[in-house]
Amino acid sequence: MVEQGQTSLAGQRLGAPETLGISTLEPGHKPPAMPPGRLMPLRVLLLDDSQQMFHVSHRSSGRVLFEMVCLHLNLVEGDYFGLEFQSRHRRTVWLDLLKPIRKQISRPKHTVLRFVVKFFPPDHSLLLEDLSRYLFALQIRQDLASGRLTCSDASAALLVSHIIQSEIGDFEETQCRQHLLNTNYIPDQMALMDRIMEFHHKHIGQTPAESDYRLLEVACRLEMYGIRLHPAKDREGTKLSLAVAHAGVLVFQGHTRINNFNWSKIRKLSFKRRRFLIKLRADPSENVSQDTLEFLMASRDCCKMFWKICVEYHAFFRLFEEPRPKPKPVLFSRGSSFRFSGRTQKQVIDYVKENEFKKLPFDRKHSRVQCNSSQSPLRSAQVQVPNQAVRDGSFLVSSEDSAILRPCGNSSPSTQRNGCSDQTYPVQEDSRSQAAKQPPVDRAEAVCASLTLVNGLAEDCRGATPSPLVSPVLNDTVRTDEEEDSRRKICPADKAYFIAKELLSTERTFLKDLELITASFQEVLEKEDCVPDTLKTLLSSTYEPLLSHHTHFLQELEERLSLWEGRCNMQIKGDFQHVGDLLLKTIQHLKPLSAQLQKSSECVYALERVCAVSRRLELVCREFEMQKVCYIPLNVFLLSPLHRLLHYRQILDRLCKHHPPTHTDYSHCRAALDDVCELEAVLRPGLVEIENYQKLLELQKDVIGAEHLATAGRQLIRLGCLSKLSGKGLQQRMFFLFSDVLMYSTRGITSTNQFTVHRQLPLRGMTIRESEDEWGVPHSFTLTVQQQSLVVAACSESEMEKWMEDLKMAVDMSEEANGSTSDLLAPSKDVKSSAASEGESEEELCGSRTSLPTSSANTLHRGNTTAHVCWHRNTSVSMLDFSTAAENKLSGNLLRKFKNSNGWQKLWVVFTNFTLFFYKTHEEECPLASLPLLGYTVTDAGESENIHKDHVFKLHFKSHVYYFRTESEYFFERWMTVIRSATVSASRTRYLNRTEPD
Repeated sequence: MVEQGQTSLAGQRLGAPETLGISTLEPGHKPPAMPPGRLMPLRVLLLDDSQQMFHVSHRSSGRVLFEMVCLHLNLVEGDYFGLEFQSRHRRTVWLDLLKPIRKQISRPKHTVLRFVVKFFPPDHSLLLEDLSRYLFALQIRQDLASGRLTCSDASAALLVSHIIQSEIGDFEETQCRQHLLNTNYIPDQMALMDRIMEFHHKHIGQTPAESDYRLLEVACRLEMYGIRLHPAKDREGTKLSLAVAHAGVLVFQGHTRINNFNWSKIRKLSFKRRRFLIKLRADPSENVSQDTLEFLMASRDCCKMFWKICVEYHAFFRLFEEPRPKPKPVLFSRGSSFRFSGRTQKQVIDYVKENEFKKLPFDRKHSRVQCNSSQSPLRSAQVQVPNQAVRDGSFLVSSEDSAILRPCGNSSPSTQRNGCSDQTYPVQEDSRSQAAKQPPVDRAEAVCASLTLVNGLAEDCRGATPSPLVSPVLNDTVRTDEEEDSRRKICPADKAYFIAKELLSTERTFLKDLELITASFQEVLEKEDCVPDTLKTLLSSTYEPLLSHHTHFLQELEERLSLWEGRCNMQIKGDFQHVGDLLLKTIQHLKPLSAQLQKSSECVYALERVCAVSRRLELVCREFEMQKVCYIPLNVFLLSPLHRLLHYRQILDRLCKHHPPTHTDYSHCRAALDDVCELEAVLRPGLVEIENYQKLLELQKDVIGAEHLATAGRQLIRLGCLSKLSGKGLQQRMFFLFSDVLMYSTRGITSTNQFTVHRQLPLRGMTIRESEDEWGVPHSFTLTVQQQSLVVAACSESEMEKWMEDLKMAVDMSEEANGSTSDLLAPSKDVKSSAASEGESEEELCGSRTSLPTSSANTLHRGNTTAHVCWHRNTSVSMLDFSTAAENKLSGNLLRKFKNSNGWQKLWVVFTNFTLFFYKTHEEECPLASLPLLGYTVTDAGESENIHKDHVFKLHFKSHVYYFRTESEYFFERWMTVIRSATVSASRTRYLNRTEPD
């Protein structure tokens, strides 16, 4: 029960109705019921300094109150937080969620509980909700003001600059200075005012959500981040302080850390009266004079309190799930029965990833910036949107991916030595479920892995910012089954008819792609003085003849299909139920245009050369790619004539297999197929080369930190997500495997959302081995090169096998290559190299990443590229997948239905570049929505789906389910085939075998 009194209401502060609270329990579970009994008032002080009164039964456990607070705040990731209060002995203690409140708080009317952060994750990107990051930012603000979070002057000034950017917005000198005079964020703030303002000036354009993220990014690297000191002494009586963090137990002298004991080194934690004991594992490689460390604390209560928080930190960050309660002894018990209660960090992350929550707006109490906090740059729920949102391109999103945590086994019971310990906590680890040794924490490696959702069709980060994982929610008129059945005409039953219809529908899409180059793009170039005439001439002489040819061919196809279906009013005699003759005719007319087909590759090279020397033209091309009509990268459009030739070959091959040799159209199809294969044999070597070059160019735009990716001889082999094992656990990284180097990066929350390269590994001399047994991490393997090791883990066994196969093949290629090992890629001007950043001081590191890229071209970046989709879906693709996707394009009408809807909606659907693009009709210029298919599974919708229609297939990824219905068995099989080609990755070895001549 929440009192509606005179105090500041948190629900009003967050701008959320009280009835829309979100439980922190597992799906299907309800908050603990309030036991009967009289109600007692409890006052809770929230992180924004507002107070809220709650009424709970005097018999309620601490969890009842904690759940009420989380529900009131609409907080999903509430497990990172806790309630603390002052005990009767004037000590600050945590509210035990399992014990009754009346046994913990003796004077509830005079006690104020503080809702604060309890568990500080090492990686700020693990917080998936805007509200969670906002509350963490408030906690950092409080720790700075109280002096608990100590740091250098440069770091303090940088932290305060992010706070005031969130509160007052963009820099304006007079306003900023006056605000700093009126508000005190850190002790001795006046001495740092000029430096704070200097940093604030660099944050122009940064939203409050981005400021929270940047604030946590800097705070996570500070040594005192999340540290709560507990006074103690060593055996010699030296005054020390103990603290616990995600990685283990820390020892401080003053505010300087002098020792740390990683969880993997600790065998048992226990306490006896005032003595806190840390029992270490035996390590023959280290000279350890004693296996038990003893610290003396102020009292037994202080000792027990610190022991409890150690138990909770270990369970939260290291266990897979909440530990089970110990069985109660029959006769008597010894020691404390305390245990961690709640979800572990891994359970919290999995819960948020696998479930969808309606985004509720919340207000920032201290912020004057008008920003819609319900539009998260990291995650938003999937709900129905109005038609206006569809027309504006503001699609609904749901991000599903985040970093993976290290597994850890439950601790086993252990006996107490000599029966003298008050309580022990064994920290024993299962070799199958936890790493025995952890690499040291790399504090200089900033984790920029966020889930900022930016789509190439969207506005900037302050407006509606859809994800590359756009769900096609289209609120158009939905037809009922009866209406749709009445509209369906009786089509010819011959399979050749459906093959011809596929030819017609894909030809329509191809012609629109040609028109985009010859009309839209060239019209843009004509307005620019920076474009050389040679480039304009090359583009027009290449694509305009092809456009004229295919326009005529499309007209003939439409007329032939009209006659075939009997829809034509013209009285024309003859057999028109075939298209082989039209294909033979168009292929023969294409032969004189083979020079234009070859110049398609030249256009890609020429455009890139000019963009390299003309910053203005590069900006023009980036702006054009951001338009809705340019739904895939521009270079893919330029190569579409070459890919169309491959489609003709597939169509003709199916027609030849369908027609018997005696069929009247067989000879036409056979002759056309021979001509296409002859033309393809001439163009294929150049096509393989230009496809690789085009992908390298696309990756160059996705990556910052490495220049000149597209160099002669370099081949892309695979790109995708792996989890890197470090002292912080398993952290999501984006890996790029080339023929000469392997590099990994993280994705930032900047307006460009590009991947920042952290490290590059040469392939020459690299060894790869499975290491699941060694580290206890599923699907893990170790890369060793130049006496350095890197442990990574894939999301599944099949992903691990594909990565290892491609890595071994790439290493063999580098060994066989002539010359020495290729030089590593040069760092770009936007960021420092990873080698340099590892040695930066705290001040340099904080000052080097304080603002977004200022280059106009860099700020225009597509957020729906394949690399970004791989990041969100935690998967990978190979170069074979790109080539297969280029051949397996498909277009046509589909009926689409959601899981819980009744009617079917007719849409024109284009499949290309691993993505379904949805249009209202084939005449529409811009797609209404898109659905990347990487990570999805396609299956036949069986009877269990309760859909009593033929030719229905189902697309599903986690909780996302879509049904699509085709008009015939042929198109059902075709859509299933091409979609499976986008959801099942292949290895590089199969790619090389595929490209070898027969």
